[in-house]
Amino acid sequence: MKSSTTTHTVYLVELALMAAIIFVMAFTPLGYLRTPGLSITFLTVPVAVGAIILGPAAGAVCGLVFGITSLMQCFGISTLGTALLGINPVGTIFTCIVPRVLEGWLCGLIFKAAKKKLKNGAYLLASLACPLLNTVLYMTSLVVIFYHTEYIQTFVEALGATNPFMFVVAFVGLQGFIEAVACFLIAGAVSRTLALALKQG
Repeated sequence: MKSSTTTHTVYLVELALMAAIIFVMAFTPLGYLRTPGLSITFLTVPVAVGAIILGPAAGAVCGLVFGITSLMQCFGISTLGTALLGINPVGTIFTCIVPRVLEGWLCGLIFKAAKKKLKNGAYLLASLACPLLNTVLYMTSLVVIFYHTEYIQTFVEALGATNPFMFVVAFVGLQGFIEAVACFLIAGAVSRTLALALKQG
């Protein structure tokens, strides 16, 4: 039987590994598919896996790491992020980080609640919830803070959106769908496989 100290050490090592994976993905083609507007991100996959395997608190930490890497993209890497940082630095920091922390934390809570009834289905549910939460929370923050800025209004006009809701649908429709499918399939399979491996180990 493992001691509490050993268990805690293993937990920290696993959490550090998930954080490292997020950092590596964030700055390689594995993490983002670049588009002129909002880039498609696959960083919700390790966030979901971390939240499912290690719990809500770890999910929040993984989300924080995701948010930090997202903020780092705003320094000349992401066209959208760079523009937002120039308009409102504090708002950009909030938009990059807070939604991602909540995303990871809520994903972990959803899995914890669903596991009691759905068992294996909980892995898929949480893996789908993570990218959906990322899209909803990030876009909510973006709309609340930046919607009426001249920069975002150029996107609104180009997309022919008549209100914030239509703007969100038009702006992230395809990206959000791709992110959701990728995370649902990959994180669902990986988290379930890791859970079985760790349990056997």
